Order: sequence, then structure tokens, then C-alpha cells
Amino acid sequence: MIDDRPPLASGALDRDAATRATPELLDAAWREPGTRVLMMRGVEIPVVAGSQPLRLALRPAAGERPAPTADAPAGYVYLGRMAGTAVFAAAEQDAAVASGVPPVTWVHPFATVHELEDTERELVAVASALLRWHEAAAFSPRDGQPTEVVLGGWGRRDTHGGELFPRTDPAVIVLIEHEDRILLGSNALWEDGRFSLLAGFVEAGEALEQTVAREVFEEAGVRLDNIRYVTSQPWPFPRSLMLGFRATLAAGSDPEDLCPDPGEISELRWFSRDQLRHPEPGIVLPTAVSIARWLIDHWVAEGDTGGH
Repeated sequence: MIDDRPPLASGALDRDAATRATPELLDAAWREPGTRVLMMRGVEIPVVAGSQPLRLALRPAAGERPAPTADAPAGYVYLGRMAGTAVFAAAEQDAAVASGVPPVTWVHPFATVHELEDTERELVAVASALLRWHEAAAFSPRDGQPTEVVLGGWGRRDTHGGELFPRTDPAVIVLIEHEDRILLGSNALWEDGRFSLLAGFVEAGEALEQTVAREVFEEAGVRLDNIRYVTSQPWPFPRSLMLGFRATLAAGSDPEDLCPDPGEISELRWFSRDQLRHPEPGIVLPTAVSIARWLIDHWVAEGDTGGH
């Protein structure tokens, strides 16, 4: 059964904004006996070695909450609460080995995060977004002076009192239908045989539907009808928000009259449901954690139920 929401977008994590806004509450949350810490090693996440089902290897909090440093500009950020338990996150190189930590395997989230339960997936998404933003926000874009962490890691403040918040870049991704087939493309930077939906970033002063039409025409040379929004997914690797759409090939268009942008797309191909259920050797579809795969799987399932 396909989830109603894409991975990373269930809303299961209690972000607990009241605690992050109050230093005394943050200190109290850190000192709670059950408080846990998610360490990140770059983009990699720690999972309990051999766990079935897969689960994060969260460390117990210990001592005083470390302050940010030049090498660790985020310090320990407050992610929120998982089933009532306070959870913080930090970069792995900044923490001493804590007692009570189970054996850890470090893995890339693209390959494994879909196996975690919903709240742990969101912990990974929020930690990735915040920690990567702090790496780029330690100095003010206004005057180059150092900024300080505020709001439990959800913001920074410059020397003039100006507040900075994590940036999220909106990007559209679209499932294009025509006569029981959908259009997939292979990015010019990918290995041969890897296909996904067409996508692109929203430009300044552009509506989302305009972005969908523009990106598809630029990348594939085709026009669209019936552009409609479906759902969204945070993609914090490092800071995108994917906005999922569906559309149909414009009436009267030739589906074989495709013109891939050579700088972006190496191949365009129409796929039937059967070709997606049983990909031929050498064809690689989007990773299970992506909104691209979620949109594709929903479309394939519609062929079994007759739904639209």
C-alpha cells in the first residue's frame, strides 16, 4: 500500500516551537533523563547495526549542552519531540562517545531513510536541513560579521540584531501523462539508464505552474495541459522543497517530437505501467525515499484500481 504522503512529509514529529523559543525550556529539555541526540557525519546518518526494522542510533544527552564553536557553528540544535522525548542534533565530529550507544553503522539517507518509521525520517530531514544551513550562515551576508545561534538552532542573529532563518529553495517536479504512458528523463550527469520525472527550480517572480510549463519546455521541448498540484516533500539535501505536479501532454502534440536539452537531459523516454512495474535490465528508477518515486508509484497503482 502506498502512503498518502511522500516520505519525509508525514508531520509525525512534534517540532515544539515553544521550547525552542525559550532558553530556560531548552536547557530543561536537554537535562530530561530520556533526551536523545542525533549525530550526523556530513550527510550520513547513524543506524543501529543489524536492526530490523531499521532504526536510528540516537545517543543519550550528557553533561551541559555544548555551545557552538567555529568548527561547529550549529552547536546542538533542537529538533523537537519524538513520542514526547526531546531530540537534539549535532555534527558527529563534535561529540564525545557517549555511554549506552548501540553499535552504529553510518549510511547514506538516500538508500535507507525510507526504511525508518515516520518520525525518525523527519528527524533526519530536519537535522540535515538545519545543520547544513548553519554551515553556510555563520557569517552575516550584510557585513561579513559572525552571527550567533538563536531559537535552539532554528535561526541566527547578526551584530545589528537582524534575524536569519534557514533558506528553502522551491523546486517543481512533474509527472507528464499521455495515453497511459508517462515521460521520464535521464539527467546528463547521471549514469546511463537512470530515469526520473522532469524537475527544476522556481525562478524569481514566477508562479509554480509557470515553472512547470517552462522547465518541461526547456528540458523536453513539449507543451502541457491540465497542470495541477498534487503534494509536496521536503528534500533537505541540502535545502529544497519539492512541489509535485501532474500534467498531460498538450492536445495535438506529437509524443515522439521530443527535444531534450543537451546540457541537462541525455535521454527522454515514455514508459508504460508495465515497463515501470517490471523495468528492463539496466533501467534504474528514482530512489524509494523521493517524491518522484512516490508520484510514479501512485500513477502505476491507478492502473490496477482504475482511479485517476
